[in-house]
Amino acid sequence: MQKRMGEAVARVARKVNDTVENKTDSLDLANCKLITFPVGIYKAMRSVTEGIHHISLANNELKSLTSRFVTTFSQLRELNLAGNYLHRLPEEVTSLLHLRAINLSRNRFRHFPEPLTTVSALETIDLEENEIVEVPVEKLATMASLRSLNLRANPIGPEARLLVRPLVPFDLLLSPEEPIPKA
Repeated sequence: MQKRMGEAVARVARKVNDTVENKTDSLDLANCKLITFPVGIYKAMRSVTEGIHHISLANNELKSLTSRFVTTFSQLRELNLAGNYLHRLPEEVTSLLHLRAINLSRNRFRHFPEPLTTVSALETIDLEENEIVEVPVEKLATMASLRSLNLRANPIGPEARLLVRPLVPFDLLLSPEEPIPKA
């Protein structure tokens, strides 16, 4: 067990060092078995955080994202958090002025993460395979940059489906409705 944990820590350290040394605009920590975003990364990346535009934390075991993460990586354009255990986002997400795409698929959201509706540059939101029942249609309709919202495999109610279609000026992806069983 300790050997596997040590290998995971070493893998994260290598990826962070590669990003810092090569001054790339991406940090890929997908599939690293992270339970939280490692605090040590903030110090290790202090000199390059402004240049990080893409972060992938996909397929980890994250249960939350801290406000420190959001404020540290304030220049993000793409954030991939697919395949975690997230159920909400910190309010500070509203400060990500350059964020164009966020992938929150395969998480534990029961409510649409409303802070996203105030991120003006956001073009793509992927919330496939969550537990979302209701959608803030009026707020989404005011998002001028939004081009695509993926809500497939969510238990969205029929009343929300009726409201959504005429109001949204973007591509809305929903799963087909289940047929009503005949008695």
